[in-house]
Amino acid sequence: MSSPQAALSTPPITQPVFKALDQVKAFKISADDTNYFACLADPVAEGVNFTFIIEIYDVGGATPPNTHTGAYEFFFILEGTGKGYCDGVEVDLAPGASLLLPPGKEHIIENTGEGKLYAFCAMVPNEDFAEMIHNGVPVELTEDDLSIIGRKMPMAA
Repeated sequence: MSSPQAALSTPPITQPVFKALDQVKAFKISADDTNYFACLADPVAEGVNFTFIIEIYDVGGATPPNTHTGAYEFFFILEGTGKGYCDGVEVDLAPGASLLLPPGKEHIIENTGEGKLYAFCAMVPNEDFAEMIHNGVPVELTEDDLSIIGRKMPMAA
């Protein structure tokens, strides 16, 4: 069995890593998706064995039904409203709410609000999630996106 470090795209970090808002890269997994990912820390860019992103859902947007074999996925809602679905359970999502999903459970996150839905998302271990994101379609973060994400991250001097 290989170690978690063996699957990393870049060597593991050995020093602190600072990333300013203007250095955050964003991607859609495919051009037709209604959600996209602002990458904060992941194996592709930083060489860690987890993925931390801000997932941004367009109005009416949702993830396709998906399952992670061995990874836990955590969502913390920053802005907007939505629904989380998992194993026949439906939960309301609003700022300050969190949802932790265990491995092997099919789930969907859906934006039900009038504006975009913003969620801090963590996937541990990465389970090739970051590689799938980085191999997707680059997108530019909008001014609204930057203002929401920027509440939590400083701009470069």
